[in-house]
Amino acid sequence: MKFLLLQTEDYLLPCLNKQMFGVECPGCGIQRSLVLLSKGEFVEAFKMYPAIYTLLLLALFILLNFKMKFKNSKRIIITLAIINVLIIVISYFIKMNHLIN
Repeated sequence: MKFLLLQTEDYLLPCLNKQMFGVECPGCGIQRSLVLLSKGEFVEAFKMYPAIYTLLLLALFILLNFKMKFKNSKRIIITLAIINVLIIVISYFIKMNHLIN
């Protein structure tokens, strides 16, 4: 399993925004966070990308909704999406503020 994880880390996609403009995008860190999750490093995964758990919750709910139609599923998906956007934007601004200071 460790060999598989090492291979995965070697093939992470680079951030084009960071390469072209030198500034991280709001999605920077999500791939590394998923790798950390697969290693069982849950706190480090959260520190790398704070929205990782809510994004996984949203993805899981959407997948489950294909199998079992939930009542008010549209409202739940929209609420989870808004929560994710807020977490991503707030954590991005905090990260950029730390880089500037």
